[in-house]
Amino acid sequence: MNESTATIAFLSGALVGGGIFLLIGFFMGVDMLPTPTPGSSASLRAHLKGLSGRLVVSLAVGLAVLVLTWWVVLAVAGAVLVIVWPMLFGGAKEEKRSAAKVEALATWAESLRDTIAGAVGLEQAIPATVYASAPVIREDLALLADRMRMRVPLGVALRQFADELDDPTADLIVSALIMNARLRGPGLRHLLGALADTARAELDMRQRIAASRAGTRRSAQIVVIFSILVMLGLALFNRSFVAPYESVQGQLVLLVVVILFALGMMWMRRLSGVRLPRRFLTVTAPAGEEDA
Repeated sequence: MNESTATIAFLSGALVGGGIFLLIGFFMGVDMLPTPTPGSSASLRAHLKGLSGRLVVSLAVGLAVLVLTWWVVLAVAGAVLVIVWPMLFGGAKEEKRSAAKVEALATWAESLRDTIAGAVGLEQAIPATVYASAPVIREDLALLADRMRMRVPLGVALRQFADELDDPTADLIVSALIMNARLRGPGLRHLLGALADTARAELDMRQRIAASRAGTRRSAQIVVIFSILVMLGLALFNRSFVAPYESVQGQLVLLVVVILFALGMMWMRRLSGVRLPRRFLTVTAPAGEEDA
């Protein structure tokens, strides 16, 4: 196999391998891309920038493996693995941010409760709690206060606030505020205290699940790295042992092994994943709520 033929085979195999991997991920329910949400354009740009960097690294890794082993299947598998590594084994940063957001929401609910206790209305209490809130939700709270000053109906502004936070716990707290804005009934202080306790209980559950998931993630990383090192070591230092893989039939067998390996990794990813409840608030308010 000359160099040009190997390069063409590698690029063709990369397209086929990437398509197979995405197809497997689709049927196993693995999220390959972040779900776009309103106001998330900056995070989406950061994600695409990181993806473009991984594409360059994956191409370099694939070509390096191809030069060292002349195994097209292994080269394609290495390139695809570099691209999907954060999707399979990442998520720790997002989990920490989500936990910090829940903690901030619980603290804000308590602050709002204490502010309302001073005979202050909801329209005055929300702006008063902006600068005492945690940094992770302060910008969204400031936008909420700005919309209220611009005479946006309180129910609509609160729905936009919940949509920007994009968290089921935020929906619970905001829905209580929307109901109070519409009905103006008593008991909001006690409800906010109960919701703060619920948020802290959910935070404790998320942290325990995240700790368990971190162990599973580390185990999977060790398995993947060890398997790659063993395969490369055999290909470089014991060619006679892996010589059957150099034929077309051997490459097909190796492809089956790689697919089974990918299925196992996705299964572990699915086991270690955390599925949060669906959000139930939307930006579009029901008829009559705009006047709240």
